[in-house]
Amino acid sequence: MDFQPAIMSVSLGRAWLHNFGHKMEQASKAGFKGMEIFYEDLDYLARSISGNDEPTSEHLLQAADQIYSICQAQGLEIIVLQPFLFYEGLKDRAQHGKLIEKMQFWLQLAKRLDTRTIQIPANFLPADQLTDDVDVIVADLQQVADMGAAETPTIRYAYENLCWSTVNDTWEKVWDVVKRVDRPNFGICLDTFNIAGRVWADPASQTGKTANADADLSQSLQRLVAEVDVAKVFYLQVVDAERMESPLVSGHPFHVDGQPPRMNWSRNARTFMYEEDRGAYLPVEDVARAIISGLGYKGWVSMELFSRTMSDKGENVPDLHAQRGIVAWEKLRHRLQLQ
Repeated sequence: MDFQPAIMSVSLGRAWLHNFGHKMEQASKAGFKGMEIFYEDLDYLARSISGNDEPTSEHLLQAADQIYSICQAQGLEIIVLQPFLFYEGLKDRAQHGKLIEKMQFWLQLAKRLDTRTIQIPANFLPADQLTDDVDVIVADLQQVADMGAAETPTIRYAYENLCWSTVNDTWEKVWDVVKRVDRPNFGICLDTFNIAGRVWADPASQTGKTANADADLSQSLQRLVAEVDVAKVFYLQVVDAERMESPLVSGHPFHVDGQPPRMNWSRNARTFMYEEDRGAYLPVEDVARAIISGLGYKGWVSMELFSRTMSDKGENVPDLHAQRGIVAWEKLRHRLQLQ
């Protein structure tokens, strides 16, 4: 497929503040063609259907049917269901078994949504709950990959490094795992924020950058172009983030005890590309150019966003976010000369 712009449902506003149908209408109106469905939206709709805070599996399936119908009516393809959290490498194997049962249900949800991809972010539970034994991590991911392969049609898994993940926090580490899993339906999600936000940026630093930011990023992107099999890149997320006016440490408004600074930065202060007026400062275009022009990626480009602005009140919030996202996409498309 050629390039198609997508956006994440939560990017358009928090589930408990903004109607899902309205958000999809604004995404379609802005020109988006695809949607990442964030489980938060599905769960909130299921709770609305059930009338309580503990929706049953049937309520969740009904919510998935409604979400699919709404997206279809707006001409939006559901490109992925995400995020399947805290899965691989657990020391607690009883909890692992419970998550396998949960995945069986997520496979049903994916079918109801008519999506062929589930995203798994690299685990970010505390280190004392996880193993760094790559063989265990790989075996866990092979297990779900085989579950997806047994479905008709096959369900794919996109594994993503988060720049605060406990073990696999870089694309290099995640790519090593993807190669070891060695399943045709198991690939990688590349994210400009999580790549640049780990090797180039540091929100807890006075400068907002790591010590050797430019050189380290350049070398990392050269390796990415040389080593990654583009057929294993299941989709691309493109997003920037604000430079903090003061280091994100204890006493900062975004600081949460026990949570990594990059996690709190991600949840509060992402921006769309090119939004310098909002503090955007990451070399996101360089990362996107390496993946698209260097690696030769074609496919879904998702303008993913997490930000405190998603919790703003007002009916215009989804529209404003959709417009900001499509402006960023159009500028990226122009600058990279994409069709």
